[in-house]
Amino acid sequence: MHRTLSVLGLGSFMLLGLLAFSGTASAAGPTCPNGSINVGSVSTMTGPVDFSNAPQAAKAVFKQLNANGGIDGCKINYIIEDDKGDPQIAAQAARDLILNKHVVAMDGAASLIDCEVNARLYQREGVMAVQGVGVDPACFNSPSVAPVNVGPYTATTAIAYYATKDLKVKNLCADFTIIGGTEKAYRRAIQRWEKLTGDKIRHLDMTVPVQGDLTPYLTKAREEGCDAVIYNGVAPQVVQWVKTAEAQHIHGIDWLFLAPAYSNHVAQALGDTGQPIYVATEWEPYTQKGSPANQGWIRSMKAAHRPLTAFSQGGYLAAHVLIDVIKHINGPVTHQSVTHALRNMKPIPTPLSGSPYVFGKGRRHAPMQATKIVTLRQGQWKVLTSNWVRLPKRK
Repeated sequence: MHRTLSVLGLGSFMLLGLLAFSGTASAAGPTCPNGSINVGSVSTMTGPVDFSNAPQAAKAVFKQLNANGGIDGCKINYIIEDDKGDPQIAAQAARDLILNKHVVAMDGAASLIDCEVNARLYQREGVMAVQGVGVDPACFNSPSVAPVNVGPYTATTAIAYYATKDLKVKNLCADFTIIGGTEKAYRRAIQRWEKLTGDKIRHLDMTVPVQGDLTPYLTKAREEGCDAVIYNGVAPQVVQWVKTAEAQHIHGIDWLFLAPAYSNHVAQALGDTGQPIYVATEWEPYTQKGSPANQGWIRSMKAAHRPLTAFSQGGYLAAHVLIDVIKHINGPVTHQSVTHALRNMKPIPTPLSGSPYVFGKGRRHAPMQATKIVTLRQGQWKVLTSNWVRLPKRK
């Protein structure tokens, strides 16, 4: 049977929005001879991007857990390191956490480079990473990392699948900005959609710049007869993309974006647009404050005075996954026992996501295979899919 993460909580945890976990551990339970358990995070908090909401949300969950006595008296000492988007700093931070601070696991991280730089170190040292927000391809292609988010590559396949099945798109096109080694991952995402649907991509361009004029790419989409275009830009680029479409009087094309587009910034900047915008989310849409699935996360973040963002959902969920795993350890909590528990864990369903989370023994991990689709209407995000868009299992 699956263990289940309940966002409603029980007993004293309800006030803080902590999850209650079903299942009964044996009488031994987890032990911590030093009175605390060190857990680490290498995240990009300053520099090119600010992903701090994910590890800060995890920190809030662990702090609330400690205030309620910890796990059988074991407190979590959560140590966040800022990699500043610098590979050398990221490598030094991970080595320090593992070799000097003796963390039992990495958890709740969100980084541009952590997985690419450190996944081999994690594997070599036997320290696993439950990533809060997996970004680079190594996060989803390493035996030592398993993110709690869908990620950009599965999301690409999922929103393409939605466009084909629900929007009835016949001529799908895709334009990608390639950073680092992401080109192969995006190509595989499109190829996976082609295998699932039997369709072929109408037009694929991997040369969209991070900065610069987007006009040639949008006019090309019009010339190619695209019914819909997937674009993987972040929030400012998405705004530029849609405004360029308006300036060029381009109509009749559905614009399909990935999770970074699902933000208050985009909603405000494009509030008066008439362009059709569709976005794949990582988890239960965070703007749905009344959703039962979001209530535990909302209570937890409000108690910690943390912002309600999609990234904070990732940190929150990653923290609770690790708590659940540690609760089911019998004996000392070490990096060896945590790694064994992660590799042998049973899937954990959670209302925040459309797929159960599991780490497992695989050579690569992308457990989250479902998304919800939101659209922008008059400056407000509206959920189009009450049920999860789930990708068929790989054959």
